[in-house]
Amino acid sequence: MGRIIVTEFVSLDGVMEDPGGAEDYRHGGWSFEFSRGEEGDKFKLAETMSAEAQLLGRVTYEGFAEAWPSREGEFADKFNTMPKYVVSSTLDDPEWNNSTVLSGDVPAEIAKLKDEIDGEILVAGSAQLVQTLLENDLVDELRLMVFPVVLGGGKRLFGETSDKKPMRLTSSQVVGDGVAIQIYEPAGS
Repeated sequence: MGRIIVTEFVSLDGVMEDPGGAEDYRHGGWSFEFSRGEEGDKFKLAETMSAEAQLLGRVTYEGFAEAWPSREGEFADKFNTMPKYVVSSTLDDPEWNNSTVLSGDVPAEIAKLKDEIDGEILVAGSAQLVQTLLENDLVDELRLMVFPVVLGGGKRLFGETSDKKPMRLTSSQVVGDGVAIQIYEPAGS
């Protein structure tokens, strides 16, 4: 059975919008203002190399599909070759290799995907998708790289939920320029 692993760069105030600087957000590229250090880079590489697939929202998928096919190296090779699933009601024919569109009843499609894939399914960016996954208790683990900055506005990782979602901190460490890697699992009720 697959595990949904949400991996995000977030600011102290929970903003996850445009950490890389490709989306026209007024603070775009904010994550590059801080070094993750060697430990942070190793964490991201190990996380990607251990994944079986990626699950992305359409906007994140389109950004990744534009950027990653032209890149080289171990990380890029893994990104480009692993299966990718994009949740979209508007995308019909994804061009990035090994990509499949999921549409319709998103929670049911994700539950089915978890049954079909054995291993970790990484979700990066994709705010709307992540909020849907959290609301429907489909997230098995949250991996947050919390950067030491308050952005004051922008798309936030966490939205409204119908009920509280208790989480348990399973690991934390500080890397680079004060970037906190925090790993959470659902704590149940």
